[in-house]
Amino acid sequence: MSIEVKDVMGRVAIAVLESASFAEIVAAMKRFAVGAVTVIDVERRPVGVVSEDDLLLKEADPVRHSVTIFESRKQRQEHHKAAAVTAAHLMTAPAITVTPGTLVRDAARLMHARRIKQLPVIDPATGRIVGTLHQRDVLSIFARPADELKAEVQAVLTEPERFSVDVDGGVVTISGEAGTRSQVIALTKAVRAIEGVIDVVCEVTVSEDDLDLVIVPPLL
Repeated sequence: MSIEVKDVMGRVAIAVLESASFAEIVAAMKRFAVGAVTVIDVERRPVGVVSEDDLLLKEADPVRHSVTIFESRKQRQEHHKAAAVTAAHLMTAPAITVTPGTLVRDAARLMHARRIKQLPVIDPATGRIVGTLHQRDVLSIFARPADELKAEVQAVLTEPERFSVDVDGGVVTISGEAGTRSQVIALTKAVRAIEGVIDVVCEVTVSEDDLDLVIVPPLL
């Protein structure tokens, strides 16, 4: 079973309008205990994100009102944000979004690649924000009940009666006997791919090590 964003996301859309002031953004972050808020237009469509890093520039940049020709593009952008007072000028744009049907695994990869802690979730038809996916929501898949994980592991076994499955703290231990070593490798890979599995301990024995039967052609 593939877990989708809709299965774990927060139903509260943590967002502010483009016109929101610096103080209003700080208040929203404090109220919802988050490190970033989505910036939306009047149609509730995400247009950007303001993070704590964006706000900290106000205090961290001692020369925010002084720009020189020797500055890099990044430095000029930081000065601009440091002097900003509304979400429209503080935000990082465009907003990186997911839909309720996005696989949690794909959302996790996106968060890791972009180094972001939350993603606005949008309705694919209207583009309007419908919720927020936080890192803690993604990590919640590793708290799946043991019985649920065990049932899913047994579902991927071609001959479940030949194996014993135990789940403890997200770690799956499989014992039994398989025909070949390549079958055990494929089995371990399939179990490891199940959402919520932290690790796989394979204690399956084999009657034939088919990987040792590879014939290397002689050199010409």
